[in-house]
Amino acid sequence: GRNQNTFEEIDPDYVKTHGIHVVRRLSGGGAVFHDLGNLNFSFITNGRQDLHNFHKFTLPVVEVLRGFGVDVGLQAKSSLFANGKKISGNAQFLTGERMVSHGTLLFDSNLEMLVRALNPRQVQITSNAVQSVRSVVMNLREVLPEGMDIGGLREALLDGLFVGSEVPQYVLTDEDWGAIRKLVAERYDTWEWNVGRSPKFSMEKSGWVGDGRFQTTLTIDKGHIQSLDINTELDNTWLVNELISTLEGARYDKDALSNALQDFDGLSGVEKSQLIDLLY
Repeated sequence: GRNQNTFEEIDPDYVKTHGIHVVRRLSGGGAVFHDLGNLNFSFITNGRQDLHNFHKFTLPVVEVLRGFGVDVGLQAKSSLFANGKKISGNAQFLTGERMVSHGTLLFDSNLEMLVRALNPRQVQITSNAVQSVRSVVMNLREVLPEGMDIGGLREALLDGLFVGSEVPQYVLTDEDWGAIRKLVAERYDTWEWNVGRSPKFSMEKSGWVGDGRFQTTLTIDKGHIQSLDINTELDNTWLVNELISTLEGARYDKDALSNALQDFDGLSGVEKSQLIDLLY
């Protein structure tokens, strides 16, 4: 979501290992997981009179699913639940006098990957970022007619929206694709947007590194280390201060921390990899 802290929402090591792209969207709300088993829908309208009216934009989806016998309804303002489990998250974005209301539909997503990817590290973080509300999820495939695939669900939704009328289609032009690629390059594929826009936060971590116990307090602003405090039992105060000086201002990700420490001689008995694991 637009106002979320990436570090409070995902497992960075898991998403990196599995090649999952982390992308910040324009709308608010919580973090969601996308794969080819997840169907997305969007309503784009003029005016702001329906801002926050999630009932209006989810009702067509609810009616189609109920037509298949699914016990589904809107809960927690913007989420759809079926049989007590979440199947859809929704969010909205307003610009000028146009707005979009969009949502997800879990049809046959990899729920194991979903849970792992959206499982943040258990560390103490203080921030004003919007927190995702964790819910038990399920795939619609479990409750829809046997043999229905995601394409069939899409067609059923379109039929429900247009009530048997011909569904108008828009085919993206080369010019459209050029604008899309430009937007991706300038915003959605940049670290500055996806991570650097996370609200300012502080994080405390502690653990044994080498022969000593370390306690660290980091303040991260715009994705960079604004301040760093290290307490340790090791008797190398000047080296600790040099370490702090080296890292303050560095971008807060593992690769950047590794690069920042490349020329740092280090503390006796402390491996750089251990130090990075403690800091990150």
